[in-house]
Amino acid sequence: MALSDKRNQNLMNLIKRVHNVVENSDIEKHRQSQDYFGALLGNSKETTVRAVSIGDMYGEWISVNRAHMKKHVILYCHGGGYTTGSSQYARTLTTKLAMSTSMDVLSFDYRLAPEHPYPAALEDAMEAWNYLMLLGYGARDVVIAGDSAGGNLALVLTHKLKEEGRLLPKGLVLMSPWTDLTLSGKSHETKQDVDPVLSEEYIGQMIDNYAKGQELQEPLISPLFGDFEGFPATYIQVGDNEVLLNDATMLHKKMQKANVAVQIEVFKGMWHVFQMSPFKTAYEAMEKNAEFIYHIYR
Repeated sequence: MALSDKRNQNLMNLIKRVHNVVENSDIEKHRQSQDYFGALLGNSKETTVRAVSIGDMYGEWISVNRAHMKKHVILYCHGGGYTTGSSQYARTLTTKLAMSTSMDVLSFDYRLAPEHPYPAALEDAMEAWNYLMLLGYGARDVVIAGDSAGGNLALVLTHKLKEEGRLLPKGLVLMSPWTDLTLSGKSHETKQDVDPVLSEEYIGQMIDNYAKGQELQEPLISPLFGDFEGFPATYIQVGDNEVLLNDATMLHKKMQKANVAVQIEVFKGMWHVFQMSPFKTAYEAMEKNAEFIYHIYR
């Protein structure tokens, strides 16, 4: 085994252990432990966090402590299977995103399942979008980003805006997006032994929490099945060691067919939302997110 492969394996073992700590059958404890990790790994002297109220919802602005771009913003949708996660947990990503892009990032605490199943998260995402519009941003001033279920939410929000005949965001940045709750991708089987983060049992529980009794092929639940004509430029990042690999590759193909300006990058040896981890490849991936955003605003 090459040194880099061995280091990768060690990292994945560590991620697995950390995730097992977070994977608590008591949802409330699971949520608290995620927030703890977010507070531990997501704080940076280079950024400032400012809390805001978006209606009844908690939100926060992440800004870099230096001169930076104010005209364009990133609306961030956190992951967690629609059942866990928060703005605090997402700081492992939002602080890196703010630093790499020199843009302000707004994240928001949408209501979580099973207490608040579909369509609560979508309603809250729409409220966050409308909040930005009321602040005076135009749709084209906003890039929507998200990881995992947050990637799902970013896509679903864009589908909803399109359905309502509204202007769409300038671009989408999706990290390990969960696009298909029917689990049709082959990687759910081929990658289950190597994925250190997600298991079929866990994903099944998340689907049950969020969309029990719903038609899972509904595009506002599984955005893969939506119509992507007219969608904004999209950049997708995914690890080749994750069960959601095909959720990303199938989305890429579907968008290509609809003539969307879409790019995908498959990171060798990486796992689900590896960008959260404090190591070199994660920072490089964030730089690539920034390059994509700079490119669409050129």
